[in-house]
Amino acid sequence: MYSVLIVDDSAIVRSLFETVINSSGEGRYRIVEQLKSAAAAVQYVRQHRTDLVLMDVYTENRENGIEAAGEIKKCSPGTKVIVVTSLPEMSFIDKSREAGCESFWYKEHGDMTILEVMDRTMAGESVYPDASPTLDIGCAKSVEFTRAEVDVLRLLCEGCSNKEIGEALSVSENTVKTHIKNMLSKAGYNKKYQLAIDAVEKKLIVPGF
Repeated sequence: MYSVLIVDDSAIVRSLFETVINSSGEGRYRIVEQLKSAAAAVQYVRQHRTDLVLMDVYTENRENGIEAAGEIKKCSPGTKVIVVTSLPEMSFIDKSREAGCESFWYKEHGDMTILEVMDRTMAGESVYPDASPTLDIGCAKSVEFTRAEVDVLRLLCEGCSNKEIGEALSVSENTVKTHIKNMLSKAGYNKKYQLAIDAVEKKLIVPGF
């Protein structure tokens, strides 16, 4: 029987995970602890054998679950981590891979149940969605934005000026302006702040995370 640590700041989500695992896990899993804090999860794994962690991206006190997952993988390489989130932020999949997490599951957009992802993960698979959920940003679909445009958009949402964006990405200010112009054309907006507000409100970009 695999020991499972649930990390999520939502009591409702923790309860749902508990219900699914206890009712359908058929004795394969045992929930050993439920925590609201990613930092507390790292300390728990350091002190207790844990086979699997279900780690929310955004936990109590704005703690970064992906960063915590990376710490867990460093201190306990044998512990498997599934990152779970309801946020469609475009960077989370890549960041989870970079942190060494075995799998990734969208709470509201997944094609599989969390139990299916758990079973496949414990069987040695790495289960990731092909892409983040597609969102409407103005008249555009989020998948229409290029990787370079998204990099610019991310810094725009952080409140950076065109000059600051160019310096951060090592591109010219004119290149930044071109990317913004192209995104505005795709989205049907006239002002870059409209683009940034829409991207943040729909959680395509989560500033500072």
